[in-house]
Amino acid sequence: MAAFDQLLDPDRASWKLDLSRIRALVSALDHPERACPTVLIAGTNGKGSVAAMVERALRAAGLRTGRYTSPHLVRPEERIAIDGVPVDGAAFERAIEDVLAVEAACLADGRLAEQASFFEAMTAVAYELLRRARVDVAVIEVGLGGRLDATNVCDPVATAIVSVDLDHQAWLGDTRAAIAAEKAAIARPGVPLVLGDLGDEALDAVVAAAGAAGAPLVYAAEGVECVVSGAAGGRLTITLDTATRTYGPVTLALAGEHQVANAFVAVALLEALDDAGIHVDRHAVETGLGDTRWPGRLDRVALSDGRHALLDAAHNAAGARALAAWLGRTAPAAPPLVFAAARDKDVAGMIRALAPVVGDIVVTAFADARAIAADALAVQVRAALAEGALAEGGRVERVHVAATTAAALETAWRLSRDIVVAGSIFLLGEAYPLLGRPDPFDAGQFDGTKS
Repeated sequence: MAAFDQLLDPDRASWKLDLSRIRALVSALDHPERACPTVLIAGTNGKGSVAAMVERALRAAGLRTGRYTSPHLVRPEERIAIDGVPVDGAAFERAIEDVLAVEAACLADGRLAEQASFFEAMTAVAYELLRRARVDVAVIEVGLGGRLDATNVCDPVATAIVSVDLDHQAWLGDTRAAIAAEKAAIARPGVPLVLGDLGDEALDAVVAAAGAAGAPLVYAAEGVECVVSGAAGGRLTITLDTATRTYGPVTLALAGEHQVANAFVAVALLEALDDAGIHVDRHAVETGLGDTRWPGRLDRVALSDGRHALLDAAHNAAGARALAAWLGRTAPAAPPLVFAAARDKDVAGMIRALAPVVGDIVVTAFADARAIAADALAVQVRAALAEGALAEGGRVERVHVAATTAAALETAWRLSRDIVVAGSIFLLGEAYPLLGRPDPFDAGQFDGTKS
């Protein structure tokens, strides 16, 4: 059994929100999380995009970078990147073996009372690999929440909360204020906490938590003047004037109006790092905004026969609204939607957002126990449509059911030569190889547009 497969042991939970196990692991590993300055980024949506922009800018500034994000699309090595490239498979396996050996020793002598969760073990592996690579700075995406997320064992030099919306309520709470308080627990005394557009309810909770922690707040959009214009391929060009610099005009590599707000957070984080002595000049920041590759975010895949698929990791209602806004501007023909979702997701909220801008919906299930079965998902989608999801004039005439992602894609292709694939990053992970991109992080597989 490969080392990674051991992390998938069904006796090992995917998530356990408790820092005791990860603390024991990193202590036994002699604290790899302390090996370099760290940027810690939380948020309901957008944190991966911000992490990608920040990492690319730091690399452009001449720094050796590490990046840890989750989940992966196709290969687990994607979670951990050195200088923007997913780690080597052999190095990945060796690090897992070493962490599992340390875990076994901790279980034997009582430092651990039970196995770490999958994510805790993977986070320990990530910190260990970043130490071995001797990176200058690490950009870390929070997995779930913040307060009890395994990534939160580091001592960051800058932090951010990109957005707060309803998601993972079973873990984080039923209100935006409760979710915000969980995310705000990444705040540290004296460490700048950059805030995106959070909304009043969430903002109040974050301000209170940051005040209690002694973390200075940086409002990403405060005092920033931004001029936005269109660009080829639908991407946006921005010029930003902050308190200290002017950036641009630069065409954002990542598509969608929501990426402008993400860019604000990335720029504020990079300026905070520059203030902290990690030098990032204006050109490097512009490179981070204009040359980021982040698959699965409004990523248009062109097939050799002229067909196109737009893949987006919209996995909650807020993400679906962002996708719908993009489709409303760029896809007047209402393309068919291939859709799958995990069991804990707000299917009705996603369908309410997407129904007005898509055609027929093809529901399926990705190959994971967390997926809603295709038949059950069809029931939920039809119920959402019947309850008024089409009130704004959508053109969904039929909900199709397909047993697999491959079958769903074939059904959608019969309906149109331009399709949309969304609802779960796990769905995208199955779709990419079927669309001719077995490694979506490989620059050579891109069709000329940045993802």
